[in-house]
Amino acid sequence: MSYPSVSTFSLVALDPQNGSLGVAVASRFIAVGGVVPWAKAGVGALATQSYANTTFGPRAFAMLEEGRGLEAVHQHFQATDPELALRQYGAVAQDGSSLSFTGEGCHPWAGGRFGPGYAAQGNLLAGPEVVEAMAETFLASSLPFPQRLLAALAAGDEAGGDRRGRQSAALLVVAEGRGYMGFNDRWLDLRADDHPEPIGELRRLLGLHQIYMEKPSRPPKVLEPDEVRWLQEVLSRRGLRAAPVSGVWDGPTAAGLKALYASDNLSGRWLEGPQVDPDAWEYLRRALG
Repeated sequence: MSYPSVSTFSLVALDPQNGSLGVAVASRFIAVGGVVPWAKAGVGALATQSYANTTFGPRAFAMLEEGRGLEAVHQHFQATDPELALRQYGAVAQDGSSLSFTGEGCHPWAGGRFGPGYAAQGNLLAGPEVVEAMAETFLASSLPFPQRLLAALAAGDEAGGDRRGRQSAALLVVAEGRGYMGFNDRWLDLRADDHPEPIGELRRLLGLHQIYMEKPSRPPKVLEPDEVRWLQEVLSRRGLRAAPVSGVWDGPTAAGLKALYASDNLSGRWLEGPQVDPDAWEYLRRALG
């Protein structure tokens, strides 16, 4: 049986601040998140694409755990995969070392760029500017790690992306103990499997994940007057009643947040009474940018 080429662009990276590892990927290929991204907390991350060999991730991680480096991993792939010329992959180890490989049989334009803590690559792209845009955006960004990965992916898309168009995208981020209830390391595993604007859909899903799955990152505070005005303007633009809004909240309340974000992130809803729902300012800023 023959399989289509996973022609795509991806960024694999390490967060030097806390050791998180992640892969962001987009493609004119259905459900790219089920094929390309691989990551193991404390070990490494890898994107396999262009007639992807999905054994690369587990095999690379096993070798890294044995203390062997990415160059040894690549040599192993060369020795064991007779179709390596058709493959493309990028990898980052927990120590920040990285590698990007593009086989000579990959569909042009194809290539990659890598450096400490990141590897950007793609094939069947509009041109090298796609990879450059991803790398430069990632290196220049000060956003939190997941948003930084998405920003880099969006920059690649804006630079031309997959020359066939858009269909799917995925974001995988791992960190020790960051999975649901702390039972595993899968912090984020978000996928837009078939969508006209898959990267925008990933951004929406990331906002929802932060609302429902993550604790507020800062303690209660009093909102500044301009923040209150901004919140009222957001509500008004979303077709909400411009209820009086005070500048204080005192902790998360699941019921309040569910009411606030029901029906397409606020659409058709309103806030009751004079006080902002608990944590509304922070969650609105996260979700709506």
